[in-house]
Amino acid sequence: MKIAALQSPLYWQDREANLAYFSDLIDSLGEVDLLVLPEMFTTGFSMAPEQIAEAADGPSLRWLRDMSQQHNIAITGSVAVEENGNFYNRLYWVSPESESHYDKHHLFRMAGEHEHYAAGSERKIVEYQGFRLCLQVCYDLRFPVFCRNRNDYDVLIFVANWPEPRRHAWSSLLTARAIENQSYVIGVNRVGEDGNGINYSGDSVILDYLGQPLAQTIAHTPAILTAEISFADLQGFREKFPAHLDADDFELR
Repeated sequence: MKIAALQSPLYWQDREANLAYFSDLIDSLGEVDLLVLPEMFTTGFSMAPEQIAEAADGPSLRWLRDMSQQHNIAITGSVAVEENGNFYNRLYWVSPESESHYDKHHLFRMAGEHEHYAAGSERKIVEYQGFRLCLQVCYDLRFPVFCRNRNDYDVLIFVANWPEPRRHAWSSLLTARAIENQSYVIGVNRVGEDGNGINYSGDSVILDYLGQPLAQTIAHTPAILTAEISFADLQGFREKFPAHLDADDFELR
């Protein structure tokens, strides 16, 4: 499966400008199977959901559907959504054959996210081209129990607006998640400055199951990362080094 990840700046709370920007980028891509966009790719990481949130079947989801059908790709990225009186940081997954979503479970209290958004309660794993992909958002990366591979996924995806001062944690934790879960990891972060004056360095990466980069970016620079991942290679490694057989049992409550 060929993956493209878009490390990009974001127009602050301007859905139309961001969708136009990403439309042009996607039109310029070559042949890919999966496209990953940053967290809150239509607005930036905003704590004003009453101003930016969409209905559950809003314009960003319709745009994702259009892009998926036009380019015959799976595409994922998160947006602020209002549903049943609550706001969610919702990661949409859209492919030509299926559609799903994951609501961010761990809300970043240091920015007050938990005061403005409701937390999702379930992990979400989707299937595409023979791979099982676990969908996660930004702060989820810090919680290894929630990310734990229970032999139920092959690719772990993190979309983020992860600030520059904590870039070492971002890169280190992505590597750790790949190694401990014997999984491919895709980490896509934005660049530039948001409307609150917070800077983002990007540091997006696609890692193999050993934690080694298949593709990585130059910090602070908009970029398109591409890499191909192999299920046969992953399966072969897991058979030769079956560390998962010695993992501790547990249940999430």
